[in-house]
Parts: sequence; C-alpha cells; structure tokens
Amino acid sequence: MKIAICDDNRDELLHIASILDTYMKERNAPISYYSCHSTTELLSTLKCGSYDLYLLNVIMPAVSGMEAAKEIRSFDKVAKIAFLTSSPEFAIESYSVKACNYLLKPVTKEKLFFALDDVMETVDREDVATIVVKSSDSMQRILLSQLTYAEALDRRVIYHLKNGNVVESIYPFTEVCEELLNYSAFIKPHRSYVVNMSYINTIKNTEIILQTGGSLPIAQRRVSEIKEGYLAYQMEGE
Repeated sequence: MKIAICDDNRDELLHIASILDTYMKERNAPISYYSCHSTTELLSTLKCGSYDLYLLNVIMPAVSGMEAAKEIRSFDKVAKIAFLTSSPEFAIESYSVKACNYLLKPVTKEKLFFALDDVMETVDREDVATIVVKSSDSMQRILLSQLTYAEALDRRVIYHLKNGNVVESIYPFTEVCEELLNYSAFIKPHRSYVVNMSYINTIKNTEIILQTGGSLPIAQRRVSEIKEGYLAYQMEGE
C-alpha cells in the first residue's frame, strides 16, 4: 500500500511518519509512504502515479486538504482518504469526498493504528473477489478490483486491466456479463461492454469517460438507467 502524508507542520509530518514506521514493524505491513509539506507539492506528484491512501491535514495554506481531496476524487474514486486536523468543523464536509476517517489532533499511535487496520482490512476484502478467465490454451485468475471493463470483440471477450494489460477469453460474452453483473460494482452500458464503476470518471449522454483513459459508448436508451445505477453505487459506498 502506497501512502501519501501531507501536512504543513514539519513536526506533525515527522510524528505521523514515525507512527507509520512503527506500524510497519509491529504489523509487518507491506506499505510505503511519501511525505510532503504542501498540497501543491502533493498534487504535482500525482502526474507520476497515485496513492492507495492519503493522510491530509485539512487547514493548509494556498490549497486546503479538503480542496486537494476533491481534486484527487476528480480522477480517483478508489483511493482511501483520511483527514488529520485540530478542528472538528470539517467532519461533515469530509463525507463529500468519501473520507474513510477523520482524526482529530493530536494523532496518537492508537488512533492511527486503528485507522490503518481498518483501511488494510477494507482493501484486503475488496481485493479478494476474483474470476477465472479461460483462454484457448490456459486459465487465469483475475482480481475484480483490477478489472476496468470487459469488451466483446470478434467472438472473443477482452478483459482490460488497470495496469494496461489485456486478457482474452473464449467464454461467450453473455456468460461473462452474467458473472460480472452479480457484483454491484459492474454495470452494462452497451451490448458490447461491462464496466467496473470504480473506474468511471464521468458519464456523458453518449459515452463513459474512464479514469484510466479512453471512453466507452452508452446505448441511448440506457443513459438514464446507467446514471441512476452509478449514483446508487456511489451512495452505497458512503
């Protein structure tokens, strides 16, 4: 798990980093972290890749932690966000970016350990669901959390993964749809596509824009249904 810590108070930044070091040792946790002193610095690093968890101070100069969280959510609906703050007044607003935690300072080892344990457990639970894909000469297990969408193409089914890889299957697309639509994260916007809603960035009247780049068509008669389904999925995650 990659963690980003952002706080303009250097002492607080070192304090959180120290707790993370202790967490890694005591829990034998496979995590790494990056520390920065401003949200501007943090947002600039996202051009090179994202993080799994953001620990953000709310009250920051220039761009606040809440504003940075909204920017992150504009392209990443999956990452976990936790706020670290000395003020409880932003707690309600934190729901708008689906924050997984809101920790009041001083942040103790016990508080942060509890929050990290909860995130690790959630990520493990999300990552455990898999499907088996059969190709002409092999079988491969795919994590559903890594599957962005499946596409019917020339009597084949192409599974598109988060890392850019593709896996071809000989299963009929009807069977693939039936299997994937059993999971609440998936929806069928078009007769040739099933998409993981965790990777949707924007839904327009003619297409879906993906966080990973590219777009998928929407059947005109299904636009309202898709938008309603996506909204329900977002609400389900709150």
